[in-house]
Amino acid sequence: MTDLPSPSGAPGGPPVGRPAGLPVGGPGGLPVSGAAGVAGQPITLRVGLGGSSASGSFFDRIGGAPTFDRLVRRFYEGVQTDDVIWPMYPQDDLEGAISRLSLFLQQYWGGPGTYSEERGHPRLRMRHNPFRITSEAREHWLLHMRDAVESLELAPLDEAELWGYLDRAAHAMTNTFD
Repeated sequence: MTDLPSPSGAPGGPPVGRPAGLPVGGPGGLPVSGAAGVAGQPITLRVGLGGSSASGSFFDRIGGAPTFDRLVRRFYEGVQTDDVIWPMYPQDDLEGAISRLSLFLQQYWGGPGTYSEERGHPRLRMRHNPFRITSEAREHWLLHMRDAVESLELAPLDEAELWGYLDRAAHAMTNTFD
């Protein structure tokens, strides 16, 4: 790898804030993707040009299928006590609902593709469309999911990444605005 120009524009000097002698890139000179120094842009260390993340998938990093199973079971414990959203769930097929949500989340976060193998494309909006999902229902869903996420005691950045997705997904499923 070549060094970036120095602050004066002369080639060969270390970039601003980078001690001389350190290679440009990640640890050991690994390629880095992302926009370094740009707020809100993640930096991902790659094992090679266009390769997988050096830190592994989120699925593996947080403990794989057992972690997602714990998350979903804790979530459904709360849902069963909720008068607003429990009626939307299949009480006669609770284990099926638990399995489907866990498999979907596992697949989304880099685990096995079992969900799609069994059910096809996730089509989340289509699958949720038959239900009247109001902002109140969304907030109840988020309340129980927040409790479930916190129960996992993930590393703060992993928790924030998971919660960010779940919050956005819940907002995207809202389909009734009265």
